[in-house]
Amino acid sequence: MAINKMFIMLPLIFASRKLDAEDKDTIFYLRALYFPLHAIILLVMIYIYMTASKFAQTEAGKKVIFVPPAAQPFADPNEKGKKYKQIALGAHVQATAKSLLTSTLFSMCFTSGLHFYRGMVTGMAIQVVMGPFNLFENPLMRLFVLGHDASATRLFEEKHSRDELEPEDSIEDEDGNEIMAAGTIKDSANGGLDEALLDAWDAGDKADVGNLMALLTKTNINDATKENGWAPLMVLSGLACKGTASAMRQMKELGVDVLKKDGEGWNALHWACFHGSMEAAKVLLSPDDFDGIAIGMHEVKDNEGKTPLDLAKAEKNDDVAEIVAKAIASSKSCEAKKDK
Repeated sequence: MAINKMFIMLPLIFASRKLDAEDKDTIFYLRALYFPLHAIILLVMIYIYMTASKFAQTEAGKKVIFVPPAAQPFADPNEKGKKYKQIALGAHVQATAKSLLTSTLFSMCFTSGLHFYRGMVTGMAIQVVMGPFNLFENPLMRLFVLGHDASATRLFEEKHSRDELEPEDSIEDEDGNEIMAAGTIKDSANGGLDEALLDAWDAGDKADVGNLMALLTKTNINDATKENGWAPLMVLSGLACKGTASAMRQMKELGVDVLKKDGEGWNALHWACFHGSMEAAKVLLSPDDFDGIAIGMHEVKDNEGKTPLDLAKAEKNDDVAEIVAKAIASSKSCEAKKDK
């Protein structure tokens, strides 16, 4: 159960004001407590940030979560609906760790400056108590130091799926752009996929990826249009719109079949190469994402016998062709080193 900080802060503020800022013994004891204690706290913060950076690259770190907004002191308690931010758990943890580290450094510099240049001891006295308290109360401390399970414990009061959201809630991407209302997601989750795929394709680089993603579930993630066999991952791989990479990673979480082919024998990499989508090609080939080289996406030939790289060269999409060629060369280099 969380302790209300006000019950600690108020008595602490009143007590710290009673300290004699000119007494040498008081100053010595405060410095002896403050600086070693905050050096330890800073080292712990650096460890947390480094661990968070590594966690962001793991499978658990790539899990998509929905984070609620920070509590506002004067918010209307009767207001319905929250704006949840859709973000990978690892990315949110890393951003939180960075913010925590920078705020700790700023606080230490500010308090030390006031102490040495203005002779103030109140801030030091308060932070001697509140520093360790805030550290142990931080969710990242519980996750990386105390060993709490990120998948079992909702450290940020986050939601792990859209089904957990209320109809009045809405979802925003990392840039604050609204994706879709949760109520709309639940109402449309069982139909309209064909139409959504075609609408997204017609919209091109202005496509609203959120509307398409809102319809996708583990059940229909590999469904394809009846006429051409277009699957969601293929269409997204052919688009060069904002949010493509994060949406593709979310599809992976849903269990998308990355090797699925359409009526022309194209897989998702064929789509990315033909339409010149660099962002999609990077996600499909990255070892941290779909690892397309390892599963042979680049070797698949369409109905006309063309590989994805062949299509990129034929369409003069040189940037995408370079991405594919480098990924193939890197894979061959790694295999050669293993053979040695």
